[in-house]
Amino acid sequence: MNEANFSSLPHDLPPGRLVHASTRRGLAQPALWLTDEPLPDAEAWWSRLHASRENTGLYPLLLEILDSQYAGARDRPWRDTGDLTYQDVATIDELDAETVLRGWWDPEENQELYGPDSPLALPWPGLAPPASQEADPDEFARGFAATWSDRPRLLGLAPSSRGADALTATGWQGPLNHTNDTQEISVVVRSWEERFGARVVMVGFDTLCLSIAAPPTTLEHARAVAAEHYAFCPDNLDQGPGDFDDYAKALIDERGWWFWWD
Repeated sequence: MNEANFSSLPHDLPPGRLVHASTRRGLAQPALWLTDEPLPDAEAWWSRLHASRENTGLYPLLLEILDSQYAGARDRPWRDTGDLTYQDVATIDELDAETVLRGWWDPEENQELYGPDSPLALPWPGLAPPASQEADPDEFARGFAATWSDRPRLLGLAPSSRGADALTATGWQGPLNHTNDTQEISVVVRSWEERFGARVVMVGFDTLCLSIAAPPTTLEHARAVAAEHYAFCPDNLDQGPGDFDDYAKALIDERGWWFWWD
């Protein structure tokens, strides 16, 4: 990756600059264009830039930073602070979403946490079937983002036209306590893009929000999706509702999926 990836930056963007991800050899690679300051209308910029991503090859991201009680929070993880680590987007193609999710599924450990009668204690159930997509996922995502005007956010542009791949392209390390390879996160999100009309909207230090154009509409389907969520991000349940069925019920007709890795 080099600065040529950002040659298609629109000319009328707010003030910003390129941010670099570190490599294993200690070099720096441009990985993200970032606004200098949070924007009060970041969601409007996101919608506009999302609509043009196929032409620019740049995917917009609404970016959160750490809470202010953390030292240096204003700069983390997006401002050349060493939190971004270069990873090869091309390696996503070598992965399979179900294989990755199955590898994260540990029924013995799940049984210790939730008991032998929990669905989490059963063998890996396989991927949830796709949902019927009546809404256009891209149009839905832009409408979803347009509602996010509660506070200013940084705006980023990643060198990818696909949101799932943008997570790897930026060098984001948010799920580090779960996996060292963001490519694994990307391949699962790719699968959700295809099966549920998911689109990446917001990324934080260790958080991720997806818009969902085609959520599960029945409890049976939602339970299958909830199993994938647990494999993908156990903290959603372990440090959330703590009850699998309660978590699954909350996914029925839910148009935004949130993840947080402790």
